[in-house]
Amino acid sequence: MTERVVLAYSGGLDTSVAIGWIAEETGAEVIAVAVDVGQGGEDLDVIRKRALACGAVEAEVADAKDEFADEYCLPAIKANALYMDRYPLVSALSRPAIVKHLVAAAKKHGATTVAHGCTGKGNDQVRFEAGIVALAPDLKCIAPVRDYAMTRDKAIAFCEAKQLPIATTKKSPYSIDQNVFGRAVETGFLEDIWNAPIEDIYEYTANPAEPRDADEVIITFKEGVPVAVDGKPVTVLQAVQQLNERAGAQGIGRIDMVEDRLVGIKSREVYEAPGAIALITAHQELENVTVERELARYKRQVEQRWGELVYDGQWFSPLKRALDGFIDEASQHVTGDIRMTLHGGRAVVTGRRSESSLYDFNLATYDTGDTFDQAAAKGFIDIYSLSSKIAARRDLQA
Repeated sequence: MTERVVLAYSGGLDTSVAIGWIAEETGAEVIAVAVDVGQGGEDLDVIRKRALACGAVEAEVADAKDEFADEYCLPAIKANALYMDRYPLVSALSRPAIVKHLVAAAKKHGATTVAHGCTGKGNDQVRFEAGIVALAPDLKCIAPVRDYAMTRDKAIAFCEAKQLPIATTKKSPYSIDQNVFGRAVETGFLEDIWNAPIEDIYEYTANPAEPRDADEVIITFKEGVPVAVDGKPVTVLQAVQQLNERAGAQGIGRIDMVEDRLVGIKSREVYEAPGAIALITAHQELENVTVERELARYKRQVEQRWGELVYDGQWFSPLKRALDGFIDEASQHVTGDIRMTLHGGRAVVTGRRSESSLYDFNLATYDTGDTFDQAAAKGFIDIYSLSSKIAARRDLQA
């Protein structure tokens, strides 16, 4: 029986060429799998037909936008996930979503190997392969660009020699990855970290410096899940899409950073994630109102570790799953409304309300009606500072 390889297929030049390339290098039949996580571009059926025309024995396409939003973006919102305090894990979240479909296709078609288009230099090779073996330990993984030296010029030559039905236009100077949660841009002139980004590289966001009217929005959450925008019910996908449009129009969600890659190098990345940043900003503020102090303090530590695990390709790991349970428990009272002003590249919270609020006006006020027992403060301070006081006496005697 002929070996079968499942290929993560995008419809572009590199993965189209990879179909025939893998067949020649391994003698295996190739099954192409394309997953729509909101990256836009061509119709899924067009992509499926192209894969078959390029030599795939089978081609599957999956509209996974809602799945991606519900099962991957939502946990990131609930975790306030910002790698290195800035990056909302745009690409890192899409990889396990794609992996799930690749593994399912491998089982369905009796494939022994899964292939992807990553290089040997980036994070995504780890995310794909660590995810694949976590779900199906017996599957093998290959990457034609990394393992068989399938360079861009070789890919173009192969495409032309085989007369594959795909344009071999000059490659963009940038490497771009995008989905509904955001967009990542790297390489080209951006590799010189002194060079400022130019306006041409952005697609999801308008120039925040351009004058425009502010946009006020109210986002409603239920147990950490965005369920309405301006009072109108939404799915998680719709919440992200609507905030992408409205926050993007105000230039919100632009991130230019040098980040620590898993493979040990520093990399300059430019991101656009208007919906993600708006939703995480709102979610963080609602947590400030509804989550008890000690739980909130500990959750911030969990959030950092959660983000690192996801960035590092450990979506399916035991620790990540355990942290998910903690975050779900911590989210049970995160219900209410956040009002924000979107303007000038910033999402600014201007109002909060919640039936689960821990904010007590009568305790917080300094005016008439104050119910805080100020007489209790002196004894509290005496006991709270007692250990430091005893240590200070000792140190002064030394």
